[in-house]
Amino acid sequence: MRKMFALVFGLGSAIGAHGQTNIEFQEYDLENGLHVILHEDHTTPIVAVSVLYHVGSKNEKPGRSGFAHFFEHLMFEGSPNIERGDFMKIVQNNGGALNANTSFDRTFYYEILPANQLELGLWLESERMLQATVDITGVETQREVVKEEKRLRIDNQPYMSFQAEMFGKAFEGSPYAITPIGTMEDLNAAQIADFKDFYETFYVPNNATLSIAGDIDPKEAKEMIEKHFGPIAKGTNEIPRPKPELKLLNEAIVDTVFDNIQLPALFLGYKIPQQGTKDAYAMDMLTTLLSGGQSSRLYKKLVDQDQLGLAVQAFPYGLENGGIFITLGIANMGVDLKDLKAGIDGEFSKVRNELISENEYQKVLNQLENDFVSQNSTMAGIAESLANYHVYFSDANLINTEIEKYREVTREDLQAAAQKYLTDQNRVILYYLPKQQ
Repeated sequence: MRKMFALVFGLGSAIGAHGQTNIEFQEYDLENGLHVILHEDHTTPIVAVSVLYHVGSKNEKPGRSGFAHFFEHLMFEGSPNIERGDFMKIVQNNGGALNANTSFDRTFYYEILPANQLELGLWLESERMLQATVDITGVETQREVVKEEKRLRIDNQPYMSFQAEMFGKAFEGSPYAITPIGTMEDLNAAQIADFKDFYETFYVPNNATLSIAGDIDPKEAKEMIEKHFGPIAKGTNEIPRPKPELKLLNEAIVDTVFDNIQLPALFLGYKIPQQGTKDAYAMDMLTTLLSGGQSSRLYKKLVDQDQLGLAVQAFPYGLENGGIFITLGIANMGVDLKDLKAGIDGEFSKVRNELISENEYQKVLNQLENDFVSQNSTMAGIAESLANYHVYFSDANLINTEIEKYREVTREDLQAAAQKYLTDQNRVILYYLPKQQ
């Protein structure tokens, strides 16, 4: 059998370059393939226990969309040792909180507990991995829960269909074409055997990262981890790893959506490269330049000065194999969407044709450094970041060094990225109009 190996970065915290606090950790693998990351911090008597499964909507079979998100719900149903509906109660009755989320590329579960309840969190997550209840009762219950979630968060929310519209058009023919919530048709058609096969394929130790941050004794934590997770068998099914190829658009895709809205809106989606690439960091920086608060270019020009938009915002969706840079604008009363679009196009033209100033460049870096520190200011945030960096980049220490990736991007790199990706032909344009029109 393969021996356990470890990469040790120490424990606690240390001051690194540029005066920022380094987050120190240990990581190792169990013999069944489970990757473990431990961060010790005695600042507060709490611990975050998290498990990241490397499965998202892009791993789903055609005709079986929505499974990863469905399992986000189903995995709270219980196990032979946890009564149906008791998972949340157990955590909350022991002074903790919990949640989960699903993306195109991963599913993430976590509990935040008092430090003396670390073993409880480990037991709960090991039960979920070893023998989660996947039966017809749970499936039918969660099928209705997911339907209601879709109605509340998407179908009945103004503008929220934009995700399905945007990804469906920008990524047509790709595993990223359908958003994580999937389609109700696919979920209704799925049988219990489909759900069991999905569970046995993806929710296995060799497709998971256990990341723990907080008031722990690493030696004791390792013993508990071995006790609860060591006996779980490695998965035997082949784990699909689709790798969609990034293809920029050669011609703009334009559509009109009639929605339950009062004010017209505009959505522009530009294909961009996968997260972790230099161009992806450049697009993140351009996001901050264009849309990072009320002093950003889009807000100052289009909301404050010209009053074309009630709100104008840009945000990138970073994906494991590609991405999309979305800009939205909600038009002010009486403003034509074409005028709002012309205003946005004007600001994008500037970043393509002009180097940003040194002052703006430094301001962007300052904002990103602040965000970088903020996202790792809680135990839950640290646990999640460590797991993400390991799974996506095979380098958990990016939690300390990723800011250097941004610092390496020059003003010239920003202009080059804008010229390559923020083009008229490489985009989806969605005009959102009130249904009465």
